[in-house]
Amino acid sequence: MLKTKEIGASMKKIMDFIRGVRAEWFKIVWPTRAEVVRATIMILVFSGLAALFFFVVDSILNALVGWIF
Repeated sequence: MLKTKEIGASMKKIMDFIRGVRAEWFKIVWPTRAEVVRATIMILVFSGLAALFFFVVDSILNALVGWIF
């Protein structure tokens, strides 16, 4: 069974951890709405470009395989 000192030490460690998490939470710098919108647009554009690239490569390879066989 745990002794009272061990329980107190464990609770202190848990509380120190929670205080540390809380301190780090307040250090977070959240992006502004404009930054989120800009990043979202960039992701959509580059995803579209990647899709277009793979479509073209797939079409070329499909045509080559169809021509060979």
